[in-house]
Amino acid sequence: MSQLVSQSVGQPSANGSHREALRERHEWQPSAAQRSLAIATADEPFVTEGGVAIEHVELAYETWGRLNSKRDNAILVFHALTGDAHAASHEEIEDDRLGWWEPLIGPGRPIDTDRYFVICANALGSCYGSTGPCTLAPDGRRWNARFPALTVRDLVNANLRLLDRLGIDTLACAIGGSLGGMEAVELAVLAPERVKRTVVVAASGRFHAQGIAYNELQRRAIMLDPRWNGGDYDDATGPWDGVALARMVGMLTFQADESMTLRFGRNADARYHEWPEFHGRFDIEGYLHYQGDKLASRFDANSYLYLLRVMDSHDIGRDRGGVVEAARRITSPVTLIGIRTDILFPATHVQSTAEAITAAGREARYWELNSPHGHDAFLKEFDRLDTVLREGIGTDTAPHVPLKPVDLAERRTYESSLRAVAI
Repeated sequence: MSQLVSQSVGQPSANGSHREALRERHEWQPSAAQRSLAIATADEPFVTEGGVAIEHVELAYETWGRLNSKRDNAILVFHALTGDAHAASHEEIEDDRLGWWEPLIGPGRPIDTDRYFVICANALGSCYGSTGPCTLAPDGRRWNARFPALTVRDLVNANLRLLDRLGIDTLACAIGGSLGGMEAVELAVLAPERVKRTVVVAASGRFHAQGIAYNELQRRAIMLDPRWNGGDYDDATGPWDGVALARMVGMLTFQADESMTLRFGRNADARYHEWPEFHGRFDIEGYLHYQGDKLASRFDANSYLYLLRVMDSHDIGRDRGGVVEAARRITSPVTLIGIRTDILFPATHVQSTAEAITAAGREARYWELNSPHGHDAFLKEFDRLDTVLREGIGTDTAPHVPLKPVDLAERRTYESSLRAVAI
């Protein structure tokens, strides 16, 4: 314990502007492949579910592969809460950074770009190129908290407008994880005639009370930061500490006790020392501080607030007679994947969504990933997701990418696998 108490109390290891400097180190940059398309104009405004008309809306997006002559081979990929349109790199672009679903998108991969035309758009309300709180309103000022409230249905409708502009009537598949999974299942209900297959990873048909509670903690962290200023701030004065703290709370929902124990244990030798400490710092504390600062350096606070509330809005049964009744609208087969250790979207909720779809007389298959990595498993366990995703998407090509090796120490602790569950 002497290692712990020998540390200073309440003093940061860097000066007070360390998080401002971090913004310069980590600031997000778009891929050269990112494009933007106007999906709303003054003559054809985008009307939110709440009835607010937005006269100018742009969505940033990227594509991979080629659209065939029938224009029916498109796959729409939805990203998670703080994701962007860069789901995978583009081999034709030198030094293009890797994408968040890199092992799943490309030639011969589950989302096979030799066969499919793949689209991923930055969500409406985000800050990675699409219209949202940090873009300019008609008066020339940032929207900030004046931006209208959004729901999952709004995000889906924005993507449908993008498809209209691209001349795509029907998708071969809609797929996403986390918030992206919410959008995928909502699309299957909202516009069943526009999707042939649906794959939902680490998400369910409606968000649950504990998830909303975790989101509220994150909201309060940002709103209590004086620099939030009621949502009225600019790039130079944002509530970075509030965003960092919110992300620390979020990290607890993305991971699980098993993975944190495997990775950090009770190691008191922290590798990150940018925040004030109180009688020492465990490694897990430094990890949370690092992840908080990392997000604060690249993501807009208001966008974070808006998208958290988007997640809270999710319920395919809202104003449709309940989840089972809403599921009767679905015409595509739906593959749902839950994660045993997921806190943000407990596997029981994902399975109950599959059960509701089958109770409605529609086709659903539920798989459960036995992983210690919690919610983040959908961004880590690519090799184990491979075969199931191919089945759900309808990709009949065999995998030829090397499988991700499993750390031997982890293998001794758990056996990660996917199992089909009868529903």
